[in-house]
Amino acid sequence: MIQKGNPAAAAPPPSPDEISVELSSRRTGMSFQRTRMSADRTLMSVLRTSLSLISFGFTIAQVFGKVAESQGWGRAPARNFGVALVLLGIVMLVIGIGYHAAFMSELRRERERMKLETLIHAESGFPVSMTLIVALLLLAVGLLAILSMVFRAGPFG
Repeated sequence: MIQKGNPAAAAPPPSPDEISVELSSRRTGMSFQRTRMSADRTLMSVLRTSLSLISFGFTIAQVFGKVAESQGWGRAPARNFGVALVLLGIVMLVIGIGYHAAFMSELRRERERMKLETLIHAESGFPVSMTLIVALLLLAVGLLAILSMVFRAGPFG
């Protein structure tokens, strides 16, 4: 028995083709989310490596610099090696951030294009990457560390 005033009950069931298109659209939409998370994981690996280089460089410059100074050797070799490691970490981080930003920008454009062509629904959000925010903060800390090491000033001096 069909009730009056209930349009869902009166609508014909979707055809197998419509169901297939809907499932395909949803899978494609989810693949954009998986790709976004994969890009975040890639940036996290760059972040970990950069953090290691920056922290090792800063530690080497501070610890071995003080040991060398107490022995009368001078701080230059330890400081130079530490500065080189910190610079390497900063450069790696800048390249990783640049790659991540370019990739995410292209992914957003592609997602918007597919949304306009009604190939995907794109109802869920595409948030700003928290990993990117942390990477930018680490970049600021790395820059402060290098300034502190070179000019012996700043918060780490």
